[in-house]
Amino acid sequence: MRILHHGAVRGVTGSAHELQFNPTHSLLIDCGLFQGGDRSPHGADANDLSLDFDISAIQALVVTHVHIDHVGRIPWLLAAGFNGPILCSEPSAHLLPIVLEDAFRLSFSRRPADLERYLAVIRQRLVPLPYNTWHTALTAKDSSADGAGQVRVRLQRAGHILGSAYVECDVRRPGAAPHRVVFSGDLGAPHAPMLPAPKPPHGCDTLVIESTYGDRQHDNRRQRTQRLRAVLEQALADDGTVLIPAFSIGRTQELLYELETLVSRLPGLPVILDSPLASRFTQAYRELKPYWSQEALKRVANGHRPLSFEQLLTVDEHDAHERMVAHLRDSARPAIVISGSGMCTGGRIVNYLKAMLGDPRHNVLFVGYQGAGTPGRALQQAGQGGHLTLDGERLAIRAGVHTISGYSAHADQRGLVRFVTGMRRRPGTVRIVHGDRTAREGLREALRQALGPEIRLEIPGK
Repeated sequence: MRILHHGAVRGVTGSAHELQFNPTHSLLIDCGLFQGGDRSPHGADANDLSLDFDISAIQALVVTHVHIDHVGRIPWLLAAGFNGPILCSEPSAHLLPIVLEDAFRLSFSRRPADLERYLAVIRQRLVPLPYNTWHTALTAKDSSADGAGQVRVRLQRAGHILGSAYVECDVRRPGAAPHRVVFSGDLGAPHAPMLPAPKPPHGCDTLVIESTYGDRQHDNRRQRTQRLRAVLEQALADDGTVLIPAFSIGRTQELLYELETLVSRLPGLPVILDSPLASRFTQAYRELKPYWSQEALKRVANGHRPLSFEQLLTVDEHDAHERMVAHLRDSARPAIVISGSGMCTGGRIVNYLKAMLGDPRHNVLFVGYQGAGTPGRALQQAGQGGHLTLDGERLAIRAGVHTISGYSAHADQRGLVRFVTGMRRRPGTVRIVHGDRTAREGLREALRQALGPEIRLEIPGK
């Protein structure tokens, strides 16, 4: 058995990890898009999305969650000839066609007939799995060259976005003790308002764990709410707009959940969701309410409408978007705008930034990770008084620039360490992926202190 990493090794995007049972039978865990300056160990990057690894042995794809950096290369996987099942949680099976429809429109074809054929293939391949239930994903028949056996998988709640899961893989061979491999996917923060916090598995032999925030701690929930309220109050005082770049799924819905209460105390401050894709996901979140946390369900039972409150406005059509940008740029009306993309690599948020960065009345608020090489990271680092280049145009940054890490959907260092130390049977080997260099090394040192020298800690592709 081998574990091969085809992405999210030296950065946080392009997740693709292969569990190779033998040379002719393997599972692929995620198949994500590269963003910013991230690239695969083999050379693929954001500008070259063709698969740069052999897929002939892959029997099934297991999807941890539907963020684009974990599923965005599925169209290329299918185009390369993959014809196996796509295993995912039941909520992810509801959300994945929406994500992949958008990816197909952007990269392949907008023709309705092409799109319908493609989506029909996706729906045919999907195998929704209940949480906490074993499923045989791979069976290898007896062969002197390859070896017989099977791999079962079980999905457990990861608390990152709706439907997210970490994957337990039970590798069995005749006459040998089972070997348990866990792929963390993206683990959520324990104080996420809409999702239950992830619980560690009983144990494993090998753990492949993300490290997005492996070198830092988040604000707690009270601190992040106080900081968000301060930024909103500043917007009211300045008669300006707060621009929040956010991923269409996960971060947007959690922000709306918390903003419902905050803006109810700030009359006259609208929350503008300017993203057709985010609007679709928000509707899907409503439809998947049984998977919400008990806190969120209790809040709804008490009469709250966290994803459809009175001060929430949605902007779908492109003409309406252009009018909204012009209106907020030229007027003195305070507002909150949530728009994609989350790392400012494209989408409608770019139009808002180009229109408003030069005006000190406005503020940009980052609530999620900004990958190396992305415009979001450049803006975050330059800050007020610096400069940012967008679409070849050099812009002076006179708007305020803020970051609240507590709204990240990723666990921080404390949460990642707790996931490992919470196992009753701790892994013999931990592979640290999905993080910048300092994050991977920071998590390794924290795990070394928590676990001692007897556990093997690896950083692939270092």
